[in-house]
Amino acid sequence: MNYYCLIAGLPDISPDDNHPPFGIVPFREEVYPQLSHNDRLPIDLFYRKFDNLNLLRYLKNKDAPFDSRGMLDKEELEACLRLAGESDRPDNPYFPPYYHDFVEAYRQQGSDETAHWENRLAESYYRQAMNCNNGVVSRWFAFNLNLNNVLSAHATRKYGMETDAVGDNEVAQAVRTSAQRDMGLTGVLDELDDWLRIADESDCFEREKKIDLLKWKWLDEATFFKYFSIESIFAWLVKLDIIERWSMLDAAEGGKIFRELTEKLKNDAVNKNVK
Repeated sequence: MNYYCLIAGLPDISPDDNHPPFGIVPFREEVYPQLSHNDRLPIDLFYRKFDNLNLLRYLKNKDAPFDSRGMLDKEELEACLRLAGESDRPDNPYFPPYYHDFVEAYRQQGSDETAHWENRLAESYYRQAMNCNNGVVSRWFAFNLNLNNVLSAHATRKYGMETDAVGDNEVAQAVRTSAQRDMGLTGVLDELDDWLRIADESDCFEREKKIDLLKWKWLDEATFFKYFSIESIFAWLVKLDIIERWSMLDAAEGGKIFRELTEKLKNDAVNKNVK
C-alpha cells in the first residue's frame, strides 16, 4: 500500500537537526490510524522497545518510572501481567506472545541479574522483529543486532570482561567464541572495519554521533526506491527518534553518561578478577 499524502506531508529532517518537528508519541497518534492493519506491525515493532523497558522496570519495581512512549500504558501492562502464564492469554494485540514465557521464567527464576534478563528479553524481541514479513524492517533489526553485539563486545574486551551477545546468529556466536580482534567476522560483515573504527573512537559523544549517522545512511539506502511505502514511514520514524534523543542531550550530559559507563565496566572487571 502506498501513502502518498501521508509521506508528502512529513517535513524534511536531517541528522544535523537540533530539534525534531514533533515527538514520536504525537507521530504515532497522528499516523497510526492512517495505516493498514498489516502496515501497523512494523510500527509496533519500533515502539515495542519502550514496552520492553517498562516490562523490565515493572517486574523489578512496580513503582519505577513508566515510559509513555510504548504501545501499552501502565494499566494495560498490569492487566496483561495478571494473566501472563495462565491458559487464558490477554487479548490485547499490543501484548506480544513472547512476554508470557518471559514473565513466567522471571517469576520462577527472578534475581538481581538485570543484564541476564535484559539480554533474554532483547533476544525474543529481535527474533520476532527479524521474522516479520517486511524485508526492510527485518534487515534493519538484524543490522542493529549485529552492530550492538560487535560494539558491546569491543567495549567489554577493552576492560577484560567476559564477552556475551544477544541472539544465536552467526555474528553472535562469533562474538562469544572468537578471541581475535575482528571476532572472526572478516568476510562475514562487510561493514566490520567501519564498525571497529567507530568503536575505537575515544570521544563518546562523537562515537554515538557516528553510530547514528551509520544508521541514518543504512535507512536511506534501504528505502531509496520505496518512496511512498510503509518502509519509508518506518525509516522516517527511526530518524525522528534519533533527532529527538539528541535534542535531549548535550555534550556535558553525554560525557557524564560515558564516564558512568566506563567506571561501571572497570569496577565489574576488578570484581571479576578478585573472584
